[in-house]
Amino acid sequence: MSAPTAEELQKEGLRLFQEGLYDEAARRFGEALEHFAEEGHEAEAGEMLNNIGIIRRKQSRWDDALASIEEAHRIFERAGDKSRAAQALGNMGSIYASLKRQEEAIEAWRAAATVFEEIGDRQKQGDTLMALGLSLFKSGRRQEGLAAYHAGLQIVDKPTASQKLHRMLLAVQARVLG
Repeated sequence: MSAPTAEELQKEGLRLFQEGLYDEAARRFGEALEHFAEEGHEAEAGEMLNNIGIIRRKQSRWDDALASIEEAHRIFERAGDKSRAAQALGNMGSIYASLKRQEEAIEAWRAAATVFEEIGDRQKQGDTLMALGLSLFKSGRRQEGLAAYHAGLQIVDKPTASQKLHRMLLAVQARVLG
């Protein structure tokens, strides 16, 4: 029986992650990372680091999560993969917010939203602007937060049920306030 490929290890890691078996998933992603790196697939190796960072975030292992995602971001930047680099920035923003490092979270989300706008990914840009808006609002910058959240809400192509309700309420508010 031959050794599993990087892609097979990645799929196994995703399955384990979905089952909530985080340490096992991180191990598979780590094995896939080694294979991708050996094969010269830098962006895919970065994706495995990003996945490990997400797992560590779910486990509240903040330092490990941040280290993995920062390294993934460096790899994506080096590889010229703007979409994945922006996703990593968004993940860093979430970790910073969990660590109550609001200014760093805001900076990361702003940078991610800018890149998503540049590459034309409206859904991720909108989602990122809404996360930014909530963070700004929670940090006491209410007007700025509402503006960012509203902008993100208007951009997303596939709003959730809650987002559709918010859109409707904002439209009613605009009509009433004229």
